[in-house]
Amino acid sequence: MLELRDIVKRFPVKGPGRRVVHAVEGVSFSIPPGETLGLVGESGCGKSTVARTAMRIYEPTSGSILLDGEDITGMRERELKTRRKKIQMIFQDPYASLNARMKVRDIIAEPLVAHGAFGSQAETTEAVASILERVGLGRQHMNRYPHEFSGGQRQRIGIARALILGPKVMICDEPISALDVSIQAQVVNLLKSIQRENGISYLFIAHDLAMVRYVSHTVGVMYLGRIVERCRSEEIYGRPLHPYTKGLLASAPSPRPPEPGAERAPSIEGDIPSPIAPPPGCAFHTRCRYAEAACREAIPVLRQVESGHEVACHLF
Repeated sequence: MLELRDIVKRFPVKGPGRRVVHAVEGVSFSIPPGETLGLVGESGCGKSTVARTAMRIYEPTSGSILLDGEDITGMRERELKTRRKKIQMIFQDPYASLNARMKVRDIIAEPLVAHGAFGSQAETTEAVASILERVGLGRQHMNRYPHEFSGGQRQRIGIARALILGPKVMICDEPISALDVSIQAQVVNLLKSIQRENGISYLFIAHDLAMVRYVSHTVGVMYLGRIVERCRSEEIYGRPLHPYTKGLLASAPSPRPPEPGAERAPSIEGDIPSPIAPPPGCAFHTRCRYAEAACREAIPVLRQVESGHEVACHLF
């Protein structure tokens, strides 16, 4: 349903010289119908930039974006508008993504108005009421303002707004990170239920590795603008290969104490390098305890090292 081919996104830096931020460097992936690709990595690695580029909120510097088999990369806004019904986005902050001056009814109906898909006033009201009930709210909430809701309810309103056009792809940009832990599971279960009923494909971005494991069919691990490992969800958690992936998993808190005598994988040390001046070769070599001479010279290519398991590392 959604395919990115060698997407590059760079932002110019103001000031002397021609410096750029290397936000995304050659990211490629595809999401089949009804499946979820989870994208994980540290803050600043380019996950949200990938999401916004896939939506064409950001124009890619190079590469191609295919939506339902159709290349939308070079489409002008008039052509793109009719395709936007197929792909919608749930934003990270439910406080900032809703217009505080609009009632819930108008917020959810706005995509219908923008695409000319609304009918009479009564039909629009029924459509909004129906989608509100689907996300766990009700007709009585239509005439309220966003500030009258909790964080979890606001995110449900954002989900309803994204669903109102019947999309085939939903991009979820850290949709649970601003919510209380007790509410996160409710929102994720709602998304999984919607996926089972409608066959929607998700690009799910999150920091919570346990939540990504629960919701995703495939997981991609990003570091400094590149995907360094990708495979099925159970494989990446059961047998991670890239040193960065191992470090991420080791950094996640565990509710169970380690077994006596068990060796725990070392966590990642140091800070992520600047995307304005990324290190040569493998970008992770400055923090990798296994780095060799080749890691400092050549950028590793994402390649399949086992069946369905891809990794970008000179050690494989």
